[in-house]
Amino acid sequence: MSVKGVRLFQAVMRPVQRLPLGFHYAWGRVFAFVAHHLLHYRQREVMTNLARSFPEKKYAELNAVADRFYLHLGDILAEALWFGGCRRNPKKLSAQQLCTTPDASELLQSFRERPSVMLLSSHLGNWELTGGFFQFVGEDVAASAGIREDNVCVVYRRLHSAFWDQFMKDNRCAMMGPDFEGCVESGNVLRYALERREKKMLYIFPTDQFPYGKSARHEVPSFLHQKTLAMTGAAALACKLGMAVFYVGFPRGEGRQYVPAFHKICDDASQMAPGAVMEAYYALLEKDIQRDPSGYLWSHKRWK
Repeated sequence: MSVKGVRLFQAVMRPVQRLPLGFHYAWGRVFAFVAHHLLHYRQREVMTNLARSFPEKKYAELNAVADRFYLHLGDILAEALWFGGCRRNPKKLSAQQLCTTPDASELLQSFRERPSVMLLSSHLGNWELTGGFFQFVGEDVAASAGIREDNVCVVYRRLHSAFWDQFMKDNRCAMMGPDFEGCVESGNVLRYALERREKKMLYIFPTDQFPYGKSARHEVPSFLHQKTLAMTGAAALACKLGMAVFYVGFPRGEGRQYVPAFHKICDDASQMAPGAVMEAYYALLEKDIQRDPSGYLWSHKRWK
C-alpha cells in the first residue's frame, strides 16, 4: 500500500485510537481469547519455548504461564494501538500512569560523562514503551542531562509488510511527539551513528531476537538453560564508539502497570568485547523473565 494509503488508514483509525485505554483493553482480551483458544496462534512455539526455558515446571504450571502470556499479548497490542492516539498529546502516557517512574540518575550521569549511551531493550513487558522515553522518565528530568528529542534514536526492525511497518513505526514513536525524526531502521543505524559520532546521543536498541540474515552474532553459553545466539550489532556499535551501555527492562508490577528499570552494563564499551556486553545483557534479561515469565514474547522462535 502507498504512503497515501497508510495515511488514509491512520486518519480512519485515529478516532478509535483516541478512545480510552479501557476500551482497548476490552478488545485486547477478545483478541487474546480468539488467538489462544480458537486460532491456537503459535501455541506450539509458545509451549516449546516455555518447556525448554523452565524444565523444572510441570505441564499445568507451563500452561498457566501460557494463558497469562496470551492475555498479556492482547494487552500490549491494545496499548500499542492506544499509543498511536497520543501523537498530539504525548503526556497522556504519564497521565495514564501506565509506568512507574524509574530511577534514571545513573543513566543521566553516564549521558553527561560519556560520548553517547546505548540503551538495550528486550521483548519483555511492552517494548513499544521505548518510544515513550520522555514520558516515563520525565521530560524535565531528561532535559537536566541534555537529553532532547534531537539526540534520541529509537531503533526498530522493518516489518515485511510496508503498510504495517509504517503504521507500527508511527505508533511506536507517537509519544515522542509529532515532529520526532529519530526512528531509525536497524539496517541504517550504523551509518546514522557514524554521521553523528561527534554528537552526544542516546540510542534505544531492541536486541533479543534470533540473529537474522548474515548479522553479526555471539553464542551466549546459557540463557534460560539454553545456548543462545545473540545479535551483536548494537554492542559492536557501542564498543566502536566507546558508549556507556545500559539494559532497560519493563517487567509488570501491580495490575497492568509496568516498572521500568535501568541497569548499567559498562561505562565504556570500548573496554569490552561485544560478546561480553551481550552476555551481561542476557543475564539481566533472564532475571526479569524469571520474575514474570508470562511477560516475555514467547511466540517467536528464540532458539533454532
